[in-house]
Amino acid sequence: MFKHMFITAVLLCLAVTAEAAIKTRLIEYKQGDTVLEGYLAWDDSQYSKRPGVLIIHEWTGLGPYVKRRAEMLAKMGYIAFAADIYGKGVRPADQAAAARTAEIYKNDRGLMRARAKAGLDTLKNQRQVDPRRVAAIGYCFGGTTALELARDGADIRGVASFHGGLSTPSMHDAKNISGKVLVLHGADDPFVKPYEVSAFEDEMRMAGVDWQLISYGGAVHSFTNPDAGSDNSKGAAYNEKADRRSWETLKLFLSEILK
Repeated sequence: MFKHMFITAVLLCLAVTAEAAIKTRLIEYKQGDTVLEGYLAWDDSQYSKRPGVLIIHEWTGLGPYVKRRAEMLAKMGYIAFAADIYGKGVRPADQAAAARTAEIYKNDRGLMRARAKAGLDTLKNQRQVDPRRVAAIGYCFGGTTALELARDGADIRGVASFHGGLSTPSMHDAKNISGKVLVLHGADDPFVKPYEVSAFEDEMRMAGVDWQLISYGGAVHSFTNPDAGSDNSKGAAYNEKADRRSWETLKLFLSEILK
């Protein structure tokens, strides 16, 4: 009896220690004259340099959802940095404000790419990061941004887009992509039209990119975010199966490109 109690106590202590090893902090950095504020997460129990993963937020800006994803990646052994595309303190209060803010960057892909590149440079400069093993992922607006970062020729092993927009005003820039590309897409997403998916596939083929596009049946936009609700008729809704399956696919993708 005592032996079982002792073993249980030890296991609980180990679990608490492992949980406590995840550290986070806000990092202020700049793109041009604009002050940005990102969120770094890492496992403090490890001391060697590790692969880094840049995470780019959805159109509501850097908030609790993407910070949680950063912590999930940190628990997997990566140094995760949630970049800030909008600027320190710029956090749209509602969907209308988010749409207006996101539109600024959708209409200025150069600025979008520059903000993503500033986040990437900040991640690579962290002492824990092996700058030769870095990837980028993004959600919705962030998925679009991650793809634009790749099209800009960023020195990264790969990018993954979760329910992001796939179109770009500069299709020929795909020739600049040096890493692998993974797109995780809701098959019933009304905001990413079939012709956009088809154009993206043609873009990747013409550029000779190593790419994958996985469509999840029954999933619409924002399928990884529980805050999106459960009503598919609104065009954006959480889908537990697609969320779980897409995360497992990401884990496999990262293990392949960052090994």
